[in-house]
Amino acid sequence: MDRDTINIFGAKWCGDYFRAKMIFDKYQIEYHWIDIDQDKSAKEFVSQVNNGNIIVPTIVFEDGSTLTEPSNQQLIQKLGLAAGTST
Repeated sequence: MDRDTINIFGAKWCGDYFRAKMIFDKYQIEYHWIDIDQDKSAKEFVSQVNNGNIIVPTIVFEDGSTLTEPSNQQLIQKLGLAAGTST
């Protein structure tokens, strides 16, 4: 896992991943995508972070903090973007 960038753990079947991806893309925020269906250790990491549950997207920020299935507002706030911005 790259600690110098935001890491998004998700799966291609996850609608919430695509919703989060839209925010990152809209604001041109770099991130590293990790597909838990292709990376067994990533899947184990997601399970560990989420008390044994496989919940995606799980987003790990540069400071080591995480958000799991964040709402648009939670993600926008964490990224330090304008609070009233619509997505």
